[in-house]
Amino acid sequence: MSLPRMFSGSRRRLFAKLIFIGFAQAGITIVTALLIKFVFDQWITGNSSELNQHMVVVATAMALTTGFAAFLRYRERVDAERLGQSYSYAVRLALYDRLVTIAPRALQKRSRGGNLLRFIGDLTALRQWLSQGLAVLSVASTTTVIALIAMTFLNLMLATVVALVMLIGAALALANGGKMRERVQESRRRRAYIAANVNEKISFLPVVQVFGQSNRERKHLAKQGHRLLKAMVNRARIVGRLRGITEATNGLATGAVLFVGAIEVSQGRATPGMVVAAMSVLGMLLPALRNLGRIYEYWHAYRVGLDRIHSFMATPTLILDSPNAQTLKVETGRIEFKNITVKGLFESLSGIAEGGRVVAIVGDNGAGKSTLLNLVTRLLDPDTGQVLIDGLDIKQYTLSSVRRAIGIVSPDLPLLRGSIERNIRYRFKDASQQEVTRVMDLCGITDMLKELPEGRQTRIVDGGMNLSFGQRQRIAIARALLGSPRILLLDEADSNLDFASRTLLDHILDNYQGTILIVTHRIERAKKADAIWYLAQGHIVETGSPETLLKSDGPTRRLFNSRIKAVA
Repeated sequence: MSLPRMFSGSRRRLFAKLIFIGFAQAGITIVTALLIKFVFDQWITGNSSELNQHMVVVATAMALTTGFAAFLRYRERVDAERLGQSYSYAVRLALYDRLVTIAPRALQKRSRGGNLLRFIGDLTALRQWLSQGLAVLSVASTTTVIALIAMTFLNLMLATVVALVMLIGAALALANGGKMRERVQESRRRRAYIAANVNEKISFLPVVQVFGQSNRERKHLAKQGHRLLKAMVNRARIVGRLRGITEATNGLATGAVLFVGAIEVSQGRATPGMVVAAMSVLGMLLPALRNLGRIYEYWHAYRVGLDRIHSFMATPTLILDSPNAQTLKVETGRIEFKNITVKGLFESLSGIAEGGRVVAIVGDNGAGKSTLLNLVTRLLDPDTGQVLIDGLDIKQYTLSSVRRAIGIVSPDLPLLRGSIERNIRYRFKDASQQEVTRVMDLCGITDMLKELPEGRQTRIVDGGMNLSFGQRQRIAIARALLGSPRILLLDEADSNLDFASRTLLDHILDNYQGTILIVTHRIERAKKADAIWYLAQGHIVETGSPETLLKSDGPTRRLFNSRIKAVA
């Protein structure tokens, strides 16, 4: 997946329009200079007998050029912003499209703050370069070149002086901005560290509070903030140097035009009006030079941001829909893992869960139980082997149809910010009101809502942290059951529940008509399953009915006996 082209479609037309604005501004500059020359030579230093005759025409022309120049500035700013916003909009969607395909393991290696910076800081750098850097530079360059060419016809020496001074100023600015990229990278890195730190502390603030580490974390944040301060000041030094150079260039250019103009007038090669006209042209061109330092800053920020975005886009992704992917239609819900290999976890793992059966997956922490469920939903694809549903390789079917057939409850799938009803409808937003009511009644949410003043519209904060664990779990189960999926995956869904919630879950599972894979540490739940899979060392090392495995002297019995002794 690659980034959108910077200049395509409407953006190409916008850029062409900006170049046209540059030509128009050059024309305005030339006309204004000629009018100033005429007024100065004819009325101020020359014979003013025709003053009244031409006053209205000249005044009208000056007013029109001023108004048109103002309009062009307005259009330039609007079209430049539209250009930058259009590109950042396209890149933002490309980033999101990549984000939703990134393998969970790869995403977990990146901090949330760093990922957030892709969508905010780096996109801002791209937009600023395009709308306030490249667009401004293109218009200013077009205007400057054309105005200087036209100025040579008025007086070659004055035009040469203006061009030379501007070139010297630009060269000095570029020469002194060599360390800009390094400073931008450093300041950006420091911002990412702070963003990651603050995001983590906001998400897990109770950990800081309960363990009394507020002062420690404050010192850590202060240290990070001080490093960011130093990085930003170092960056500001270069920016300030660039702006100082441009201001000095502006003063030098003004003095040079006056000095050379005086010589040219004294030698009879120019008129006072011509010198004043050259000064006016210089005054119109100098803002472009004044902005050169800022443009240079935008350019380096853009390059750094683009590098980070390309790095993000290169993050390993899940395998996407194949070109000829079909729609999966699940009948029995039979699940087969066929010679599955996942590097560092599974090696030729095989197992079959018959349709309509309940399989309890057990094993020590880190054995890969949650990963096995992720293979069914294609949050992860095996390195080799196949995951089959009803004998069909799910890689050959669309992700949407595979996931529509599966309901899943997992601690890695928390509730989202929004209303309770929005969370329940999340996997199937077009579900009928009757279906929503059915799963709410089934999961005991209807009774739960009686305790909440806003009912279904009760707002949930991130992760549902304003609800009890049992309430969150009921909503998560209702979300998974909406639409009656033929397969239900439960990852520790029965952990840490109170007696009422466990009883409710037991009732739901006892009456569920599809296939269930449940990761559990509770012997009571394992006993109710049709089969138990014991996962260890990359394989299903033991499988059978609960009665058989819990009576034999195998790893399943030893696992639960050790936990019973640990609790006792």
